[in-house]
Amino acid sequence: MPYQEDLGAAFAELRRQVFEAREYYWWSGKRGRPWPRTEAELWDDEVVQDSGTHSVLDLHRIIGPDEEPDYHTLKQVTEDEALRVLGARKLTRAHVPQFDSFEHWRWYGRCAVLHDERGEPQEIYFWGYSGD
Repeated sequence: MPYQEDLGAAFAELRRQVFEAREYYWWSGKRGRPWPRTEAELWDDEVVQDSGTHSVLDLHRIIGPDEEPDYHTLKQVTEDEALRVLGARKLTRAHVPQFDSFEHWRWYGRCAVLHDERGEPQEIYFWGYSGD
């Protein structure tokens, strides 16, 4: 996502884009059910409740830096964590292949602000692991 100071707004926009573009796994479509028109309709489906969508739609809440991760939560990489894990406070696209070094679990997402060569924030990178 393009960088913006409001992480919540960027997260909401990404979720909206993924839902509208149908860039998620719709299990019930294999049984002939039409794509849901709303996220509420999506989450009313029992298969989705059990197996998720394998997308950012499986994340529902951003947690703070001192909170413990839980199912369906998103946690931003802090500058201190980036320094400790990757040796840099300001992450760039070159660091992305190393992002598996950050703590991660199933049904829990991460995000990091990526910077340009001048150290200016350019985008917010989201990743995670949901489903089986």
